[in-house]
Amino acid sequence: RGITITAAAATTYWKDHQINIIDTPGHVDFTAEVERSLRVLDGGVVVFDAVAGVQPQSETVWRQADRYHVPRICFINKMDRVGANFVRTVDMIHHRLKANPVPIQLPMGADASFRGVIDLVEERALLFSDNGSKDHEPRVEAIPQEYAAEAHSYRNAMVEKIAETSDALIIKYLEGQPISTEELRTALRKATIGNLIVPVLCGSALKYWGIHPLLDAVTHYLPSPLDMPTTRAMDVKTGAEVLRQPSGEAPFAALAFKVVTDPYTGRLVYFRVYSGVAKSGITVYNASKGQKERMGRMMRMLANRREDVEELGAGDIGATVGLKNTFTGDTLCEEGHPLLLESIKFPIPVISVAVEPKSRADQEKLGEGLNKLAEEDPTFVRHFDDETGQTIVSGMGELHLEVLIERLRREFGLQVNQGKPKVAYREAITARARAEGRFIRQTGGHGQYGDVWLEVEPLERGKGFVFESKITGGIIPREYISAVEAGVKGALANGVVGGYPVIDLKVTLTDGSYHEVDSSEMAFRMAGSMGVKEAMRRARPVLLEPIMGVEIITPGEFLGEIMGNLNSRRAQIRNLEGQGDTQVISAQVPLSEMFGYATDLRSLTQGRASHSMEFSHYAEAPQQIVQELLKR
Repeated sequence: RGITITAAAATTYWKDHQINIIDTPGHVDFTAEVERSLRVLDGGVVVFDAVAGVQPQSETVWRQADRYHVPRICFINKMDRVGANFVRTVDMIHHRLKANPVPIQLPMGADASFRGVIDLVEERALLFSDNGSKDHEPRVEAIPQEYAAEAHSYRNAMVEKIAETSDALIIKYLEGQPISTEELRTALRKATIGNLIVPVLCGSALKYWGIHPLLDAVTHYLPSPLDMPTTRAMDVKTGAEVLRQPSGEAPFAALAFKVVTDPYTGRLVYFRVYSGVAKSGITVYNASKGQKERMGRMMRMLANRREDVEELGAGDIGATVGLKNTFTGDTLCEEGHPLLLESIKFPIPVISVAVEPKSRADQEKLGEGLNKLAEEDPTFVRHFDDETGQTIVSGMGELHLEVLIERLRREFGLQVNQGKPKVAYREAITARARAEGRFIRQTGGHGQYGDVWLEVEPLERGKGFVFESKITGGIIPREYISAVEAGVKGALANGVVGGYPVIDLKVTLTDGSYHEVDSSEMAFRMAGSMGVKEAMRRARPVLLEPIMGVEIITPGEFLGEIMGNLNSRRAQIRNLEGQGDTQVISAQVPLSEMFGYATDLRSLTQGRASHSMEFSHYAEAPQQIVQELLKR
């Protein structure tokens, strides 16, 4: 498909700096990969397409980065493509992402005529060679005459925005005093780390154009672990806040952020060290699970190659084998200094499908494969539905589930069928009713005799099942009353409308009779079952369907289309409120109408809306739905 589906880690070096990079997917279905990476990163480079500008997925990722307060710089890529527009993309970053973008470079030309960038901080032109390669540094020249006026106005705007963030510089700026490059850099670094400014650069990554200045900008403006505020954690024993400095002398603390099943090395756990030093072979304490674990081989990841290392210090990202019980979001530390770092929160899956192996022999392999995928991806959830007898898998979108099913085929050699999951309907009664249950078999020898009168009445939603006995004077012996209750419970598992479980009713045993010889527990169990079924038929039974609480966050321009689509799904709109140009719709929609909604919502809103869904309550299904169900 030509898209990234998992985050990859790499360590590289640039001008005496070590840079740990995590490349994350951009697609909204793989949001878990972005979430876990942002949690352990200190800074981010957000890449935009110069032609498409700010795409819907960029909005989602930008919001996640805001939540973790990650400082960012922007790189506008593909400046050599037809239709590339630097100014429009910067404008979209400002309006759509509500950011404060400050160009620190200007492109010289665009699409076919793109040949270099103007460095506004150092006031110079960087020209790129035609046969761009990673070893070809850009040629430094004076700013060409035709770009001088534009560069001057952009530099003034840049200096003004940087000066606004610094008390010392604003005085200099207002008094018209010259501001040195070093002062500008220091102030820009501080403003970027404080999330006040987002520096913007441009280039064409395919030809390595603009990559050297981008790496310089990463080292100049993004924070090193030493710039980050002290790591806050919670003491396991006392619950008090603990502060950890990013130094090798502090006690060891790290966060596991990714688990991968590797065909060669087995189970790999990626972790970020926040303080102290991780050494291979040491015993660490998993504070989240309360267990000791042993660090096996430790590796520094270099994309698809690895380099074995003996130790990793504060700020490093690495991977290790040997941690059997460590999962995403777990804290690793010293046993003598147990603490919990803030874990990683993942969104709730929004779409489900049923899967089954194509052959019976693969049933066990399917369970194993799904477990391994769920270990790696916290937004992939699987469970076995006892009611429908299906294995249900849930994820962040249809593409997400397609990719996971494809991985089952490639990595585990499993062919699976997938289908719509069945909706878990329920039944209830709407009136009081009374009926007799008689189970009498007396044909010579030991017979069977059970006779009961039962009364049923509806309860409020959520009250469950209540059984009461009003038998007095030994009309039915006490030991048989529990058998009647067991028979009633058994019958309620399959209702009288469509065979679905019955909920929210009270059953009262009011009368009956027994036989000295022929009565038995089994007979009364059968009588209870027959009696309650007959009573339910008389009590105006109804079918209930699960209703989901749905919240949709959308740009205001799509409100009409979304409301129309929700109405066609039998939705009840509960609330509508706006925050700026963003609208939040709260609605209650039957689950049966929500299949495929994630995809429909994306196509209605160019992928710019997001939604969350959770179970709310059961409500009576319309007669038309009941008729359709009973036909199947």
